[in-house]
Amino acid sequence: MDLDFSDAEITRYSRHILLGEVGGIGQAKLRAARVLVIGAGGLGSPLILYLAAAGVGTIGIVDDDQLELSNLQRQIAHSTDRIGTPKATSAGTAATAINPLVSIEPHLTRIIAANALDLVSRYDIVCDGTDNFPTRFLINDACVLAKKTLISAAVLRFEGQLATFKPHAGAYPCYRCLHPAAPPPGLVPACNEAGVLGAVTGVMGTLQAVEVLKEIIGIGDSLAGRLLVWDALSARMRTIGLPADPDCPACGARAPLHDLSAHV
Repeated sequence: MDLDFSDAEITRYSRHILLGEVGGIGQAKLRAARVLVIGAGGLGSPLILYLAAAGVGTIGIVDDDQLELSNLQRQIAHSTDRIGTPKATSAGTAATAINPLVSIEPHLTRIIAANALDLVSRYDIVCDGTDNFPTRFLINDACVLAKKTLISAAVLRFEGQLATFKPHAGAYPCYRCLHPAAPPPGLVPACNEAGVLGAVTGVMGTLQAVEVLKEIIGIGDSLAGRLLVWDALSARMRTIGLPADPDCPACGARAPLHDLSAHV
């Protein structure tokens, strides 16, 4: 591992290096890491900014949307003067402004069955900040096949959820162990239907970044096997045990996943 830091890097990351749990070795792990963020919206914005500030060496950003005025209530990586530009490009601009030492790889595309495996296979950790079940299932299945750790966050109204999925690393669940199938149409409204308090996405995206840094450095207790649930209105946070499902259609031993043909 390359522990040769420039004077500028030592100064920039000094508060990390002072932490015994991080130090120079941990910072070197961050510099060598490759993280893919899928969705540069309310969750992806703080996530991308904190990953860049922390010195994660390569950050991929997948998003095919253009920035709109209504996004700015919560998507803090963007600015009014960039309305109409691709979100992946805009978020990359913000990340580079914070830390020009990191490499940003924007992918101005929607993740689909045809490109999912190729995209996730290029990175060490994948972060899901999308807002619909079909895409979340696709990302999970691609990560299961590629044996990549997935850190997934979700928000709606005043609530958030967060979990780490890495069935390849032991007896841990994947996203389908939590949600084997999508709920009936109309049961879970999207944020553009039910609304969301902007700062809630900021909290959950930041917590997502913390879990990414922990997984890269190898410190603390992983959220794998647990689901973190936060209710902003009651100011309560709790974790729920999440066991692996032996009958899971993605990671279960009885019906292992072979490809992404179900998503075509």
